[in-house]
Amino acid sequence: MFPTPEQIKEYIAAGLECSHLEVEGDGQHFTAVIVSSAFVGKRLIQRHQIVYAALGDRMREEIHALSMKTHTPEEFLQAGK
Repeated sequence: MFPTPEQIKEYIAAGLECSHLEVEGDGQHFTAVIVSSAFVGKRLIQRHQIVYAALGDRMREEIHALSMKTHTPEEFLQAGK
């Protein structure tokens, strides 16, 4: 059984405090916009590692592909979102 975008959103939110979180997908391939203060001062790869850590084993077992846009709250505001 494939996870839903809502389940992926819940998985991320359970392991990472987010001020904004959007997830879309078809059950195997997902895209996410994730805004968290945990990303402040972190490079892109570090941000993705934080999200992967929040997802844990689900990233290997349930989620085939996840494309992420990770922002700090300030970056998200500057982008006019």
